[in-house]
Amino acid sequence: MPIESGSSAAARQVKSKRKPHTISIRRTNSSEQERVSSQREMLEAQDSKLPTSIRQTLLELFGQIEREFENLYIENLELRREVETLNDRLTAEGQTVDGGDLSKGQLKAKASHSTSQLSQKLKTTYKASTSKIVSSFKTTTSRAVCQLVKEYIGHRDGIWDVSVTRLQPVVLGTASADHSAMLWSIETGKCLLKYTGHAGSVNSIKFHPSEQVALTASGDQTAHIWRYIVQLPTPQPVIDSNQMSGEEEVDFSDKDEADGEVECPSESPTVRAPTTTLKSHQGVVIAADWLVGGKQVVTASWDRTANLYDVETSELVHSLTGHDQELTHCCTHPTQRLVVTSSRDTTFRLWDFRDPSIHSVNVFQGHTDTVTSAVFTVGDNVVSGSDDRTVKVWDLKNMRSPIATIRADSAVNRISVSVNQRIIALPHDNRQVRLFDMSGVRLARLPRSNRQGHRRMVCCTAWSEDNPICNLFSCGFDRQAIGWNINIPALLQEK
Repeated sequence: MPIESGSSAAARQVKSKRKPHTISIRRTNSSEQERVSSQREMLEAQDSKLPTSIRQTLLELFGQIEREFENLYIENLELRREVETLNDRLTAEGQTVDGGDLSKGQLKAKASHSTSQLSQKLKTTYKASTSKIVSSFKTTTSRAVCQLVKEYIGHRDGIWDVSVTRLQPVVLGTASADHSAMLWSIETGKCLLKYTGHAGSVNSIKFHPSEQVALTASGDQTAHIWRYIVQLPTPQPVIDSNQMSGEEEVDFSDKDEADGEVECPSESPTVRAPTTTLKSHQGVVIAADWLVGGKQVVTASWDRTANLYDVETSELVHSLTGHDQELTHCCTHPTQRLVVTSSRDTTFRLWDFRDPSIHSVNVFQGHTDTVTSAVFTVGDNVVSGSDDRTVKVWDLKNMRSPIATIRADSAVNRISVSVNQRIIALPHDNRQVRLFDMSGVRLARLPRSNRQGHRRMVCCTAWSEDNPICNLFSCGFDRQAIGWNINIPALLQEK
């Protein structure tokens, strides 16, 4: 009994010591309106080039940040009070528990464990609150410079690859697991043509640099070259996606997916046979690309080889061996006879065909998991992405170590780099698309809410900077491709 009364007295002393803090906090909350008003007056008095609406938005956001941190401060005081009360109680219990004394070490361990639990609770609360603030700020910023313009819906299965033609008329191409490739009007979202010549999943699509010819790679162990002729429809007014910007981000389940199959309009023409078939692989052809000039193509396969073909004769020129596991991607340099292949063996290889008599190869081991893609930039860089959740930027002149490393929170799929501004677009397994510069600085995350964005894994991205409607495209396993308008000057200005 004497011990309990002593503990109660100590608890009362602790509470009496904390009363001034509680009063001070309440006074702070009561003067919140005056503080916000004074801040607004200070902001209006400052000489700023920002528009009034943006300044007002910033004021509201920073006000929200201040309120959140004030709440965290209050919670911190309460948690500290609980810690002190618990320590007082443990000290009292340490004098007699079941008739025996607790040793000093046992008492310290028990108090330390309880304190650790409260500390972890404080850290979790702080992290959740601040993350919410930062996320809302970045989402607001991203929506201002990254807008969803058009959705391209018509495939019956996931879309593995997306590409844009390099000459007029500019159309969008998609390659799907439903054994077809489709060409789309970028402005209207209408399917213009469907290719059905493959007997397996179409894993990639690339367009000839100077002719209306497409190259597709397939799970049927072949690559096809086929010609297309399309007529663009009359453009329709574009709906402003800002009308949907108020939606909060939510997670999707498979139940949110439409079970029905959406077909390409019956009036769209269909190409059923290729002009050229390239078949030397013994496994799935996962990717294919044109070498500069368009007279040769390279293919990458799950049989661990990449093949170089002559387009006119369909003959195999080189079989590129050396990878220890399946290849995942191949890419050609836009101005030089260079090829880069990536593989599940955690490496990517650079093949040099600039000398017709010989070809050299360099092996790069910068990742710890499957290299999902490696692509060239217009300059002297290679950018590689991996399932190890990193993206690395390499200098062709010195590729012993990367010059920049981007660390993500999800596996990275087929990346793309813009030609003019050198912005990297990263498609992720977690349905996000993020933009980074070549030094690894994050620029934006494309908006995704319950009414827009991808609902499943994003497989690929592709830039088309000269297009005034959409300058970035993405596709995913939710059966749709999406056209985005990225305000690049505003994006770089925010950086």
